Amino acid sequence: MLKTLVRAAAPLAALALLATAPAASAEDWPNRPVHLIVPFAPGGVTDIAARVVGAKLTEIWGQQVVVENRPGAGGTIGVDAAVRSAPDGYTLLMATNGEITINPALYKNLTHDPQADLIPIAMVTNTPLLWAANVNAPYGSLVEFIAAAKAKPGDIAYSSPGAGTMNHLTAEWFAMITGTKLLHVPYKGGAPAAAAIAGGEVPVSVLAVSSALPHVKSGKVKVLGMTTKDRTKLAPDWPSASEAGIADFDASIWVGLFAPKGTPADIVAKVAKDLKAALADPAVVARLNTAGAEAAGIDGEAFLARIRADTARYAKIIKAAGIEIN
Repeated sequence: MLKTLVRAAAPLAALALLATAPAASAEDWPNRPVHLIVPFAPGGVTDIAARVVGAKLTEIWGQQVVVENRPGAGGTIGVDAAVRSAPDGYTLLMATNGEITINPALYKNLTHDPQADLIPIAMVTNTPLLWAANVNAPYGSLVEFIAAAKAKPGDIAYSSPGAGTMNHLTAEWFAMITGTKLLHVPYKGGAPAAAAIAGGEVPVSVLAVSSALPHVKSGKVKVLGMTTKDRTKLAPDWPSASEAGIADFDASIWVGLFAPKGTPADIVAKVAKDLKAALADPAVVARLNTAGAEAAGIDGEAFLARIRADTARYAKIIKAAGIEIN
């Protein structure tokens, strides 16, 4: 009987010890490897940002930053894994505005709420988007492209990396703000979408700088203009959307660092501080630029304001364009 009582009491004792154990704090954090979840396969801008920044944080912390790729379902699998992780600072998430601000309006059965279940630490990178065209397309600027689209509503097709992607929503936003109508042709990724205009399958596309640049260099693709209000440092000769007279239009893909809800505030503050130091390293900036991304380093209220603005904007675009993901 005594042994039975001891066995029964053991789990309760363990729970009591856990309840009284001190919460994780930045004082001794990290004292073991930190896992960084990326909700995409290796090779994309999010993965590259995670590995470049993760390598620098490994130096700063003296603990390995382990990148975990968990792709699938438009990034929702990886985000869900991060949300369900222990809020102790040892699991972080590197995600884009797609998973954080677009998916809540795009997917009806999400098992998480990115803004309620995650703590935004900082925007890590910003990847400009642009309108690119086949070199033989009969327009050489955004102004000419808009005029052609207005002359033949619905006739001009554009490629994107897929329905519901940031590229797709950027094109729909562009059409709304310019009073044009375009024909969406989704492909399975940025590389196929870029190859489609290089090969003449479709005349135009919204692409990331990294996807467009190889084809621009080969002479098969020309840049009509950026989807950002300012020119990019990555290619300063390419004109901005505002130069084409398109006001209040500024679309890009950002990558941000997040922690599960409940992560101690002092750990979040330490990560933000050390991330800022990492992004100030010229070698880190150069490696990000090579991947077609600009170092951002936006944190605090400014990052939170960007998340809220993007969430409201893309929800309206998805509803107005009737975009659905089954």
